[in-house]
Amino acid sequence: MKRALITGVTGQDGSYLADLLLDKGYEVHGVLRRSSSPSTARIEHLNGGASGARLLLHYADLSYTEGLVALLRKIEPHEIYHLAAQSHVGFSFDMPELTGDVTGLSTTRVLEAVRASGIATRVYQTSSSEMYGDAPAPQTLATPFRPRSPYAVAKLYAYWMAAAYREAYGLFVCSGVLFNHESPRRGEGFVTRKVTLGIAAILAGRQRTLRLGNLAPKRDWGYAPEYCEAMWLMLQQDQPADYTIGTGEAHSVGEFVERAFARAGLDWRDHVEVDPLQFRPTDIACLRADPADARERLGWEANVRFAELAAIMVDADLEAAGLRPAGMSGAAAGGRRVD
Repeated sequence: MKRALITGVTGQDGSYLADLLLDKGYEVHGVLRRSSSPSTARIEHLNGGASGARLLLHYADLSYTEGLVALLRKIEPHEIYHLAAQSHVGFSFDMPELTGDVTGLSTTRVLEAVRASGIATRVYQTSSSEMYGDAPAPQTLATPFRPRSPYAVAKLYAYWMAAAYREAYGLFVCSGVLFNHESPRRGEGFVTRKVTLGIAAILAGRQRTLRLGNLAPKRDWGYAPEYCEAMWLMLQQDQPADYTIGTGEAHSVGEFVERAFARAGLDWRDHVEVDPLQFRPTDIACLRADPADARERLGWEANVRFAELAAIMVDADLEAAGLRPAGMSGAAAGGRRVD
């Protein structure tokens, strides 16, 4: 049985990746940081029941390399998926030092722990399309990086550190440059969930107006569970390499808003207000992947596209609020992919 270790297991990607690896028969270990109120809602379904715990959790501090060395020697994972990060771009402007430490330096500590422990393992680390900044779309690994936020700078540091450890020490390290990927498990501070939760609140009568920032930026929006499949595929290859993961399409925040409100039978113009105070100090006009390398070398391609993604997310948040999308029958609602 293969053993995998996931940092950031309580996040969107970590929880979907745990689902995937358990379905593939892995023994899965997750890293938690100690907190007075741990957020484990996304992985609660993986514990308990007649079969007992399916996901083994460990407390560890990603600012403490020696502790990571001890954990790796204890578990001896065949694969490590380093997903933990401060991943909110807007927040990174408010807390740049924290972002640099948690998002950037944590990667160095994980890689150094692998090197120091001497275990034979393969490492995946998550990079971000934000590293491209305002470079012209579509972006590939040959596109120059031009980061425009503290988050993007930290991610770029982690990307190059992974390459350095791969070249200097021969570690099997892959970086996936992931474009925006969303799901019903997306954090509530991200614009897509803010929109779908706002729609549910409007339909439930709890609010009438949703205040949003800049609606103009275009992003390559994909479905998070599919991107976790790409992460796994990277570590199954004969040689380590980096890959660009996206759909190859770009749609604006405003388009997502319009699609999501229409799914719920609402006109977004009746409910959305643009708030300049929510604009970022710098923003990026368009991020759109050229995922040819993933298609050709991994055999991976996104299946869920923009319209279906918006529907999946709206349906899930309406269902959680005890509501039903306008025009959808009970049978149809039950047949949709909602997680």
